[in-house]
Amino acid sequence: MKLYGIGASKGIAIGPVFKFNREKIKIDSSKIEDIEKEIEKFEDAVEQSIIEINKIRYKTVKNIDENHGAIFDAHIEILKDPELHKETKDLIISEKLNCAKAFKNIIDKFVIIFNEMDVEYMKERANDIIDVSNRVLYHILNIDIKDLSKIDKNSIIIADELTPSETISLNTYYVIGFATLKGCNTSHSAIMARTLEVPAVVGVKGLLEFCRNGDRIIVDGIDGEVIVEPSEEEIEFYEKKAKNYKNELLDLKEYKNKQSTTKDGRTVEISGNIASSEDVEGILEKGGDGIGLYRTEYLFIGKKYCPTEEEQYNSYKQVLEMMGDKPVIIRTLDIGGDKDVEYMDTKKELNPFLGHRAIRMCLENQDIFKEQVRALLRASIYGNLKIMFPMIATIEEFREAKAIVLKEKKELLKEGYEIKHIDIGIMIEVPSAALLADHFAKEVDFFSIGTNDLIQYTFAADRMNEKVSYLYQPYHPSLLRLIKMVIDASHKEGKWTGMCGELAGNEKALPLMLGLGLDEFSMNSSNILKIRKLICKFDYTKAKKIADKAVNMTSSKEVENLLKREIDRL
Repeated sequence: MKLYGIGASKGIAIGPVFKFNREKIKIDSSKIEDIEKEIEKFEDAVEQSIIEINKIRYKTVKNIDENHGAIFDAHIEILKDPELHKETKDLIISEKLNCAKAFKNIIDKFVIIFNEMDVEYMKERANDIIDVSNRVLYHILNIDIKDLSKIDKNSIIIADELTPSETISLNTYYVIGFATLKGCNTSHSAIMARTLEVPAVVGVKGLLEFCRNGDRIIVDGIDGEVIVEPSEEEIEFYEKKAKNYKNELLDLKEYKNKQSTTKDGRTVEISGNIASSEDVEGILEKGGDGIGLYRTEYLFIGKKYCPTEEEQYNSYKQVLEMMGDKPVIIRTLDIGGDKDVEYMDTKKELNPFLGHRAIRMCLENQDIFKEQVRALLRASIYGNLKIMFPMIATIEEFREAKAIVLKEKKELLKEGYEIKHIDIGIMIEVPSAALLADHFAKEVDFFSIGTNDLIQYTFAADRMNEKVSYLYQPYHPSLLRLIKMVIDASHKEGKWTGMCGELAGNEKALPLMLGLGLDEFSMNSSNILKIRKLICKFDYTKAKKIADKAVNMTSSKEVENLLKREIDRL
């Protein structure tokens, strides 16, 4: 039987099932008499949890690195949150709830906030809160925490889901893979699995129903499949697939420290997209040339207060230091649309993707914007920083945003801060900016094309709406003409153009983007070596001919057929 999910960590594992079930947490609503004793019980459980998480953090730093250890710093911050303590104690005092029930009520409020967000990355942060809170509840209720590090024979773990603390505890000598009913590939557990090189598939429907302890299964983290009780023929097929994958990895490793240069001598940059400092290690591990997009909104989302200038400064500084001399493009706050925050005026709108978002919101909330700009400017001395404004639609918006940067720079210099030269660019996501690229190119230092939004705005089709998903056409000649217009305009002024949307890491689209003259491709770290290998195999001259043909076609289908023929010849 074959089950389907999401490949969270590539590789193939074949072995027996170890079905992992946690002890269920049962909380009654009983009232208490001794309020002080109940508060003390709560505080003891939190303190014990912090001690344990610190031990897990130490193990993570020792076995992986400091960046992954930061995941558990965040867990400790959750437990130290004064608001969490205050609200829990208030419930114990005002309603005389037992501390487990009071704590659970408050935690559930936090989880709902994160789960209601449309951003998958933020939904996954809800799992971190659940991981931390369950540990506290186990201590309050005297429930034993199962230790997965004690598994002492070859096993593939099957579970409802795995928390970050459970994933890091895996003994990878014996645990050769895992599959879970829930989860996505942006979860901390998935990130850790990739770092530990443990094959994993998440979001597998029917997993717990069809897998039993001791069953032989195959976990295919490449294509997101789980094969239950495979036949001998299937085992032979996947053993061969596993061998081919290992050989492919060895082949790709040869490209880690190579330049991304075509056979006829054109060199481009291959960079990575990140949401936090946790993602930097993956970029460096794959030999990325820099960071083409740092999504700073994840510093702001899911909090009751705006991160301070100092908090932001420390985050930007950490990323810049980790990247050394390599360029780091940091996008200013991109809030609104599908990303809301409590402390900014992100009201529900009829058409949020066409509404009050990104640079529009920043220019209205200038106190928040200026604080971010100050943090960026102060951090500039620690690396090769470039600032990028999102969702620019008019040249006036760019000029106003840039003026704020220059004004804050002047103020900081007066205060005695040292600031390095910083290039300032814009994202091309709105057709109006693409159509006026020749004028923008005279004033900006670089462009970065955000294809995800540019496609939906070009075709007037919400990319989240299944009924119009057929209009999400990344190979359509009309889109390719806009991209060509932007790249040509930048080159005419001696500037460069990058791309940080999904299309940049798309192997199929590579000949087009290369042929259109794109200078920098920024993508998820997992795609870096594959794209570099393809670039090294391609002729820029040939790619240019393909792109020239594509922009003169009339439909996506024609372009896709052209690309298929050319890729098959490689």
